[in-house]
Amino acid sequence: MEALQNLLKIIGPGRMNSNAYDTAWVSRLNHIDREISDRAFEWLCKHQLPDGSWGTKEVFYYHDRVICTLMAMIALTERGRRASDKVQVEKGLHALERITKGATKGLASDPNGATIGFEMIVPTLVAEAEKLGIINMQWDQILGRLAKLRAIKMEKLSGYRINKYFTPAFSAEMAGMDGQSILDIDNLQEENGSVANSPSATAYFAGWLRPSEPQALSYLHKWIAPNGGLPNVAPFDVFEPAWILWNLKLIPHLETEVLQLANPHLDWLQAQWDSKNGIAHTSKYAPTDSDDTALTYEIFSLYGRQANIEAVLNYEEKNFFRCFALEANPSISANIHVLGALREAGYDQNHPSVQKVLKFLESVQSPNGSWFDKWHASPYYATAHAIILAHIYNKAFCESAVEWIIKNQNADGSWGFYVPTAEETAYALQALCVWKRAGHKVENNLIKLGLDWLTTHTDPPYTPLWIGKTLYCPEYVIQATLLSAIELARRTIA
Repeated sequence: MEALQNLLKIIGPGRMNSNAYDTAWVSRLNHIDREISDRAFEWLCKHQLPDGSWGTKEVFYYHDRVICTLMAMIALTERGRRASDKVQVEKGLHALERITKGATKGLASDPNGATIGFEMIVPTLVAEAEKLGIINMQWDQILGRLAKLRAIKMEKLSGYRINKYFTPAFSAEMAGMDGQSILDIDNLQEENGSVANSPSATAYFAGWLRPSEPQALSYLHKWIAPNGGLPNVAPFDVFEPAWILWNLKLIPHLETEVLQLANPHLDWLQAQWDSKNGIAHTSKYAPTDSDDTALTYEIFSLYGRQANIEAVLNYEEKNFFRCFALEANPSISANIHVLGALREAGYDQNHPSVQKVLKFLESVQSPNGSWFDKWHASPYYATAHAIILAHIYNKAFCESAVEWIIKNQNADGSWGFYVPTAEETAYALQALCVWKRAGHKVENNLIKLGLDWLTTHTDPPYTPLWIGKTLYCPEYVIQATLLSAIELARRTIA
């Protein structure tokens, strides 16, 4: 348990990998801050993938590759003066042509798989790339596929001007260089100088809305990595401790030393809690959400703290629980976590709110038994959490989910939707162990095979699988997931 204790001692503002999209935005700030721009530009040049694209290396994820590659090419075209820069843009263009050929099929056409703001941001980037001469009007085919989704979001935004109280502020750069009338520029910044804790939105603000605005630049200097990269979001000082504490509580008979180290984080979370709206993914951030609210409510209950379930019920809609206001499609994992909160509040299976979530989850379950959520690129995340939190309410649809997990274990013991990963293997083990401990049959050798593989694959870097504007990896959350799964598995088959 020493590793768990050490982890609880170092978590805080949130640890996340850098990505090409946010880094490219900062690299464009050479006209106002040469130092930070040059650092980001060098990172960008060093992180082109072998196929010419930018994005997550280990996983080919359509939306991630498109938005990262488009943005990187724009930055390189604007800033690049070397022959090597032009070569990188040319390689990027060829890669993008290959990537978008299958854009009407599978994941690429699924709105639940889109990265945040994709349907709003990409048309703006395409327009910029056309002006720069990178691509031509043939790319209207990309815009056409996004038109319907963009129309839905614009209809929801009708009558609003985007400010820090609305989640679209996270993608403020979607306004581009000539659509800024939809932004309430005077009310976009957070207390820390950022726009919605997004480096890319903040770079857009500091470069083109309020050029050289000192607080925005200070924020970017704070969160740029030593190697020049920028993360998807920073800070996320609620999400990180909440998800870590949730994973640790899956371990039966958690040691006193671990529980004591959890207390300061619980105190912090309680200080951020609003009795009406719950909590956001980070402190001092206006748009709260049901996902963080429900999961945090659940851990308060699990660790013996008090909170008001009304904060969770505040997100209830006619047929599901919304995650955010103005969202185009509901989050499956947020509804799963709501179910966990309702369970901790003592709501039985016949309660109307419980029934609502169960019916929603049943309606969106894949024929193979899994669930695929908009916040995570792997179905193992939502599926495992559904089994863990819904099995006492609906054994039937959890049985098919368990069967799907067992069927898809690799011969070496690992799991992975794209490639074998430690994170997905941990989710599978957590779900199977909880299911077994609830009295259902799971073979010990199956768990042991997964445990043996996982114990030899615990070291970072981890494959980015979480969905923001790009794929990202909350490193300490993943570490907690792995440690939780290993300890849970050991105690389950002991």
